[in-house]
Amino acid sequence: MREYRFDFVGKRKIFICISIVLLLLAAVISFVRGVAVDIEFTGGYILTYSYQGDTVDLGEVKDVAEESLGESVTVRASSSQLTGLNNFIVSSSSNESLSTERHTALTAALQEHFGDLQVEAVDISNVDATMGRDFMLKSVCAVIFAAVLLIIYIAVRFKRISGWSAGVTAIICLIHDVGMVYATFVICNFALDANFMAVVLTIFGYSVNNTIIIFDRIRENRQAMGKRLNYPELVNKSVNQCLSRSINTTITTALAMVVICIVALICGVQSILYFAFPLLIGLLFGFYSSVFLAGPIWSFWKEKKGA
Repeated sequence: MREYRFDFVGKRKIFICISIVLLLLAAVISFVRGVAVDIEFTGGYILTYSYQGDTVDLGEVKDVAEESLGESVTVRASSSQLTGLNNFIVSSSSNESLSTERHTALTAALQEHFGDLQVEAVDISNVDATMGRDFMLKSVCAVIFAAVLLIIYIAVRFKRISGWSAGVTAIICLIHDVGMVYATFVICNFALDANFMAVVLTIFGYSVNNTIIIFDRIRENRQAMGKRLNYPELVNKSVNQCLSRSINTTITTALAMVVICIVALICGVQSILYFAFPLLIGLLFGFYSSVFLAGPIWSFWKEKKGA
């Protein structure tokens, strides 16, 4: 197997600066444009209407809905595989559930404005703000719990190379990956929802696997060579030995996500696209953090401690 000879440790400042710039870009966009948060987290309502005909002016639907409800709403097109009818969905983040009276008034206003389209109410879903907060809290707890378990596991497995430092380094890289997934949602203006949490937890498993493989090789090389290599040399040798495997694994997984993204775009399935594309970006940055950040950061840590 070919062994590369890249100096990862020597160029760690460049790699860290790249990550910092991207994270700062996401922070600036979040501050300037704001962050879209799904109803699952904030609470609100989702109304589904069916209509006859090929198309409906979503702009007009939005105007009618906002005039009737007296608040800002989001409108998107949809379709039903069961009935074959076209749908449009009206949703809004609100601290209050939509009352029956307001729902009835909105339905009447839409039917009057689009009389020839035979608009009919199909479904209404109210999400209480308290339920949204509980869901978000549980999601955050799941992420924190996973991070703690990973630190403990890595600390025990790699105790021969100071497992706690390896565990903390791995979590730093995972936080970096979560930041990149967040940046993807913000830059693409995707709403933070259950897809975001699912992508984060998936990246946790994928990225830490790559990182563990590299730390495993560092441990093996330390056992085989003892103190003959200093920390930068040890890390560079170990990462270069794992590079081909990491590249091949990432390409294989990323190609599968690319195919899913293309199919979702062709079929117009936004829910799958909003999961697959951030996951694709997360996979690429998971590879980046494992190869370009984990080892160099761990090496810097050990050098500073003089261990």
